[in-house]
Amino acid sequence: MLWSLLLLPLVVWGYAWLLRRKRKVTVAFSAVSWILQNMSAPSPWRRHVPPALIGCALALLLFASARPMARVTLPADYMTLIMAMDVSRSMLAEDVDPSRIKAAQKAAREFLQDLPSNVRVGIISFAGNAQVVQHVTDQRQELVAAIDRFQLQRGTATGSGLLLALATLRPEANIDLEAALYNPNPWGYSDSGGSASGGASGGARSLDAKPAAKERPPEPAGSYKGGAIVLLTDGRRTTGPDPIAAAKKAADLGVRVYTVGFGTPNGFIPGYEGYTFYTQVDEEALKAVAKITEADYFKAGSADDLKQVYKHLSTQFTMEKRDTEITALLAGLALLLIFLALGLSAFWFKIGRPHNLFKAKEGLHPL
Repeated sequence: MLWSLLLLPLVVWGYAWLLRRKRKVTVAFSAVSWILQNMSAPSPWRRHVPPALIGCALALLLFASARPMARVTLPADYMTLIMAMDVSRSMLAEDVDPSRIKAAQKAAREFLQDLPSNVRVGIISFAGNAQVVQHVTDQRQELVAAIDRFQLQRGTATGSGLLLALATLRPEANIDLEAALYNPNPWGYSDSGGSASGGASGGARSLDAKPAAKERPPEPAGSYKGGAIVLLTDGRRTTGPDPIAAAKKAADLGVRVYTVGFGTPNGFIPGYEGYTFYTQVDEEALKAVAKITEADYFKAGSADDLKQVYKHLSTQFTMEKRDTEITALLAGLALLLIFLALGLSAFWFKIGRPHNLFKAKEGLHPL
């Protein structure tokens, strides 16, 4: 149908031919002064504006006939959001007032209250291991209560939290969590994103082929529209599977993972068990996770920063981008141009009204 746009030069040629065509009409008047009094010199460009608008409308209609698609932002119909939150001991650091964990809990509660009712939420906590503290629900009171029940633990298994969140969001993928959590490279991902090679096929290597999800055809990164994952952490992985490998699995399932690095570079836990621990965010790993899954990374160094991050994320989950056919939009715009052309013609050239020149009854007759 796009080939039909070649009709436009033919239309322009026809319009130019009509302009060159001359009509000779002879009219006799009794007085030249009467003609000058009732004549008005039209603007030389006005005569071309309505045809130009009609031509643009025709071009839009021909283009619309090809049923074009465009990526537009529309309200999300339905979404499931999984929040994976770090509950390791490093969240006791007081570089964020009053502490990282309390500020994170407060911001998460406000975030949940701001989410629209059509967004369901599940909550995962992770430290040395990961667990589901609240299954997916639309009951905000249950979600807030789950956040208030957080218990800090040793270790930071970022990859475990991400994999459990992924299995909770997409249970139909049948992710083998046992193989994923206890095998360093359960899906055979190499650093370059391909499959790891190896000659041995013993018991330890048999886990590589165990998950049925490996045979699932990969989906385009970021293509899953049914939900997303928000992962918040303030440190670096100390145990569990590699979060980069988990991010590649999420990308194969089309799931976006939005990562939030919380805390300042000078964060520390004073006097814990007789020692002082310094905690720093592994920004490089979090940026890589977000990039692999076609999502965004956010840095929050204070409670206000974290609140703004969650506020921005709430808009991400209430609106989504879709590839949508815009034929009706183009057709409506073409109709608007046609009405505009007709309106200008009626206003400028008095179409449908008797011309002032022909209002006089005396001294005017056609030959």
